Amino acid sequence: MAGAPRMLEGYRVLDFSQFVAGPTCTRLLAEMGAEVIKVELAPQGDRVRADGLKPQAPELRETSHSTYYLQHNHSKLSLAIDLKNPRAKEIVMSMIPKIDVVVENFAPGVIKRLGFAYEDVKKVNPRIIMCSISMAGQTGPLSSKPGYDFVGQAYAGVTDGIGEENGPPAMTTMAIGDISTGVASAMAIGFALLHRERTGEGQYLDASLLDTYFHMHERRVPMVSLRGEKFRPTRSGSIHPDGGTTGIFHYRGNEYVLLAVTPHQWPQLLRAMKRPDLGEDPRFRSARGRRDNRLELRDEIEKWLAGFATRDEAIAVLDAERVPCAPVLNLNEAVNHPHLNERKTVRWVQDPMLGRVAITAMPVKFSAWPDRSDVRASRLGEDNERVLTELAGLSRDEVRALYDQGILVRDKTLPG
Repeated sequence: MAGAPRMLEGYRVLDFSQFVAGPTCTRLLAEMGAEVIKVELAPQGDRVRADGLKPQAPELRETSHSTYYLQHNHSKLSLAIDLKNPRAKEIVMSMIPKIDVVVENFAPGVIKRLGFAYEDVKKVNPRIIMCSISMAGQTGPLSSKPGYDFVGQAYAGVTDGIGEENGPPAMTTMAIGDISTGVASAMAIGFALLHRERTGEGQYLDASLLDTYFHMHERRVPMVSLRGEKFRPTRSGSIHPDGGTTGIFHYRGNEYVLLAVTPHQWPQLLRAMKRPDLGEDPRFRSARGRRDNRLELRDEIEKWLAGFATRDEAIAVLDAERVPCAPVLNLNEAVNHPHLNERKTVRWVQDPMLGRVAITAMPVKFSAWPDRSDVRASRLGEDNERVLTELAGLSRDEVRALYDQGILVRDKTLPG
């Protein structure tokens, strides 16, 4: 039907979240066409506005805009309001009948104290879908514990597996759990909207970083459950503990090559290396042998890699035999890689204050929905008037009065 809404067009989301996990969820919904209204707590708004790089123009030094905020909150409207004020709570609650989805990622209990718990908003709009995102979930012994990505990772048994074999656990350098929890939450909201279309029922969704991280264990949870202390996964540094042909191998200097060779691909690696003798070596003849002697096998592979003039030459030889491999790129190399740019995985946008800048893109390509590069992020409170006149039914004079009372705030660098 011509003119019918596509994807999430027509759905409206009220976003109480900040930092990364919640904003990732709502940013994905916004990417797919939903109108997302980001409720930012006065006076500073989302704390990531103060992080990342700021515009360089002297007149914009006090702006609320930043690269960190742009990446996680573009395509949303900004309503900056003092939710501690009873009048502000009344105004926001008056918008709930026109809202389809509420997302929040405060510590458990905070949204209830603000007056917007699921039982509160459900009374006003029984069809509403609400998603709460937290470190450990809304129930259970850890539910009241504050925490961020790395805390959930540690509780999930993930951090303990990272690092050198005889060294301490290591930290990851990015918010894997935050982003993944945001993606999982957006997926769950999509399912809940489909359920509502079929049944008319809204529902409450409880997402947590700890649950998301634990879900990432791909094979060892059943083994631990069956064998107990007889099976204890250990750290293994750059070489995968299950096989000496999967790991990170040094080429030269700061350059490395990753190999991900399963047992049935071992002959392909031997052909690429022109080392059939390794296949007859008693240490490497079986998959178990390659696992038990993985450090010796690492030395053989690294000696072979060092014989190439460039790392790219080694990759080409491995590719010719269909050996799963990759150069270990630093982020600068990844941002400039032709594959990532051709697919718009690296999305270049023209920001009015930052100039041409790269941000991440949707992790899935849709044939019926275009990739977007015309995105922008609102400055703090930039959409106060639009949101409150359209959704709360306030007049312009009433909005001005809210500014005078300090209930509404906005970016100092906005005109007017």
